[in-house]
Amino acid sequence: MSDSLPTTHDWPTLEKGWVWLCGAGPGDPGLLTLHALNALRQADVVIYDALVQEQILDWAPQAEHIYAGKRGGKPSAKQRDISLRLVDLAREGKKVLRLKGGDPFVFGRGGEEAQTLVQHGIPIRIIPGISAGIGGLAYAGIPVTHRDVNQSVTFVTGHDQSGNATSSLDWNAIAKGSQVIVIYMGMKHIAQITSSLIYAGRDPHEPVAIVTTATTEHQRVLETTLSTATADIEEAGLEPPAIICVGRSVLMRQTLDWQAMAKGHAPRDLDPLGRGRPAESA
Repeated sequence: MSDSLPTTHDWPTLEKGWVWLCGAGPGDPGLLTLHALNALRQADVVIYDALVQEQILDWAPQAEHIYAGKRGGKPSAKQRDISLRLVDLAREGKKVLRLKGGDPFVFGRGGEEAQTLVQHGIPIRIIPGISAGIGGLAYAGIPVTHRDVNQSVTFVTGHDQSGNATSSLDWNAIAKGSQVIVIYMGMKHIAQITSSLIYAGRDPHEPVAIVTTATTEHQRVLETTLSTATADIEEAGLEPPAIICVGRSVLMRQTLDWQAMAKGHAPRDLDPLGRGRPAESA
C-alpha cells in the first residue's frame, strides 16, 4: 500500500486529547476504510479489540498498542474500565484511536464508550466500519438482501449483557416478521435460539449458514437447517466468532460462493431459488 492517502480529499486530523471510535471491519485488513487508515497513521495510542487483525496494527507502528479484547466466556476487561481508560488517555493529551471489530455501533458497545467520553467532556469522532453481518456474509457468498427472497432483514444479538440468552427479544415477532435473520454472538445459545424460532413457526428445514472468523484466511462456512444446526455445529467443531444467517438468502451461496469459484469450482446451482427467471440486462 502507498504511504500516502489520495490527495483529492481533505483528510481530518486526529488532535491531541481526542478519541476516535473506529470500526476495523470484520477481519480482512483490506476492508478498512480510508478514514480508518488515516486514523491509524496519526494515533499515539490504539486500544483494540480481540477481533482486530494484527496486520491492521502494523499500519500504526508509531503508536502504543493496548489490547482490550472482550470474548464471551473468557477473562476480559470490564466495559466500564475500558471506557474510563479512554478518558484518561485523552486527558493525558494523547491522540487516541479506539479500534473495534466490525462497526462500533453494531453490537460493538461503541455507543456506550462514546457516551462515557462525551459525559467526561472528551471530543470524539465516529468512523463506521463494515459490520460482520454484512461483510462476513458477503465473503461467504450470501447476500443479506435479495429481491427474490426478502424485503426485510433483522439483526439481533445472541446474548445479553450478562452473557445469557437474550430474554428481551420477542422471538415470536422476529420469526413472523423478518424474512432473513442475522444473529451476532449466537453460538453459545444456538440450541435455544433455533428452538425458539421453530416454536414460533419457522420451518425446521429453513436454510441456515454459520460463518466463523469471517473474511479471514481461517473462515469456515457451514450450511445447515434450523432443526439440525446445533448438532451440525458440534460435529463440525465450529467455534466463535461467528455470524449466523437464517433464511432463504442462504441458498444463494450455491450460486455466489465466489471464493470457491476463484479456486476453479463451478457454481452448484445457477437457480437455487427455483424461480427460473431469465438474466436481466439492468
